[in-house]
Parts: sequence; structure tokens; C-alpha cells
Amino acid sequence: MSHSITSVLSQIRSLQSQVGQVAPAADLPRSNAIQGLAEGNAVNAPSFSQTLEGALKGVNEAQQKSGQVAAAFERGDATADLAKVMVASQQSQLAFRATVEVRNRLVQAYQDVMNMPL
Repeated sequence: MSHSITSVLSQIRSLQSQVGQVAPAADLPRSNAIQGLAEGNAVNAPSFSQTLEGALKGVNEAQQKSGQVAAAFERGDATADLAKVMVASQQSQLAFRATVEVRNRLVQAYQDVMNMPL
């Protein structure tokens, strides 16, 4: 399961690198913005919630595709063979497991932060 988490994290990192983050400037004033992003460019970069929402939509699409391919196979559709059904099913299961693991890690990180002494 740790391989799937690593895969999801690498996908997130690759998406972030595709966005094209701006190199940090030394004289930028400190603010609540993410380090390395100027205020004007923060709008272009996806937020954590947008990234998470995109990942969840991807998992949902994989599960819907799996259901559609399985239903087509059950109807006897010639384009849906057993191999496609099994691959789609495994992809949706893997995506769901990775999502659950990421959720578990986020919950654990939240609990660790909340239990930190002040």
C-alpha cells in the first residue's frame, strides 16, 4: 500500500511542477502565502483543496468507468472483454485504496499536530 501512496504523492508533485511555480525572491514580504509564490501568481497555482478535489474526481471517474465496463460485459457487449473489466476494476480499487491511505495519513497528521504541547 505504501507504493500506491508514493505513486499518488509523485502524481501530486508532478502536477505542481507542471503549474510552473515561481522561484522565491529574497525581498518578498512575509505573509500567509505559500513560500515561493508571489501574491499575483498564487491564483494560478492550485490550492491543496483543489488538488484533493481533482484526485477525488479522478477516483470517482475510475469507479464509474469500472462499473460501466462491467455492466457492458454483463450485457454481452463485444467491445467489453473480461480483461478490460478486470483492469478497470483493479484500477478503481487501487485508486480507492490510495485515497483511503492519504486520508488516514492526513487524519494522523492532524491528530499529531493537535496533540503537540504548546
